[in-house]
Amino acid sequence: MVAASGLAAPRLAVSCPRARGGHRLGFLRSAPGAPATAAVQLRCCASTVDDGVVSAAAPKPRLPRVVGMGSKLIGCGSAIPSLSISNDDLSKIVETSDEWIAARTGIRNRRVLSGNETLRELSVQAGKRALEMAQVNADDVDLVLLCTSTPDDLFGGAAQVLAEVGCTNAFGFDITAACSGFILGLITATRFIKGGGIQNVLIIGADALSQFVDWTDRGTCILFGDAAGAVLVQACNADEDGLLGFCVQSDGNGQKHLNCPSSNINSILSKTNGVPSFPPKKGNFSYIEMNGKEVFRFAVRYVPQSIEKALGEAGLSASSIDWLLLHQANQRIIDATASRLDIPSDKVISNLANYGNTSAASIPLALDEAVRAGKVKTGNVIAASGFGAGLTWGSAVVKWG
Repeated sequence: MVAASGLAAPRLAVSCPRARGGHRLGFLRSAPGAPATAAVQLRCCASTVDDGVVSAAAPKPRLPRVVGMGSKLIGCGSAIPSLSISNDDLSKIVETSDEWIAARTGIRNRRVLSGNETLRELSVQAGKRALEMAQVNADDVDLVLLCTSTPDDLFGGAAQVLAEVGCTNAFGFDITAACSGFILGLITATRFIKGGGIQNVLIIGADALSQFVDWTDRGTCILFGDAAGAVLVQACNADEDGLLGFCVQSDGNGQKHLNCPSSNINSILSKTNGVPSFPPKKGNFSYIEMNGKEVFRFAVRYVPQSIEKALGEAGLSASSIDWLLLHQANQRIIDATASRLDIPSDKVISNLANYGNTSAASIPLALDEAVRAGKVKTGNVIAASGFGAGLTWGSAVVKWG
């Protein structure tokens, strides 16, 4: 590494005394206030005692690090529950029919967690399959992002998922953004790689919205399913960068149109005989509440704009992409967005009919199926967009492989 002056830039090793188990948990990044060419190697190593002298144990050899470079998508995987619920099944519990649901949503079936199945298990399966396709060892993963709004544990599930996948050298955290979650996770991963010198990031989009659906409400119970999907993003040289452009936006004023509120959000303020209720009741969430017409209007107006902004950043037009991959919410939204962008139907990826709206899982799930079916090939350019609760929405133009 050579600085602009021609002198070798300093490379500093920093040890963390709190590390356990000999795992290096840190990452390579530019030192605060240092020249751009300087780097600091952050290491967490277990300490050993030799004749009363504390010494740092040698870390396990890792892959060469790439600093401040691009990101490429090199593997994907997915997992779905075993129980399939058809439109005909739903017609037995609410006043609806296969024809009515399919005509309005494009959905025919959806998968739902049952028995002892958990979202964590689906996430682990999807993550392992992505690593297998990418031919990356689990202990070479540096960061795991679990994009979910329905974790098995309220405090988050990324740490447990990465442990079960075997990512012993990684750290992880959850991203909560409902149907926009995977896109936000993808962009977050590339920023860590670009700015933090991280090599491999496993992004998992997973949701089990079936547990928050009112199965007596035909307006919402017909829409949602459970699943997990994952993508492995790896650092690469700048000229190989697979993230060509992106755009992310939020508008909290639209939250009223799509939400899942706490069922006792106002309990601490409620009064009984003029006395505030305290302590509050046990926390819980009510059912998903959605104004379908407003969500549709929002999506068909702002999603095409978001994709166009991302394409503009990439220096591309809609006609130059190979695939359009939208959050699988409703076939009418998918068709309307493709029409507004003048993208033909044979360039649109959709598996909505088989799985329904799987929230943060929908984009990686559809991508995984398309890659394994041979539709999406190395070098293909994909315009992907997620949108939903918050309201939040985001688009990314990416190159596969």
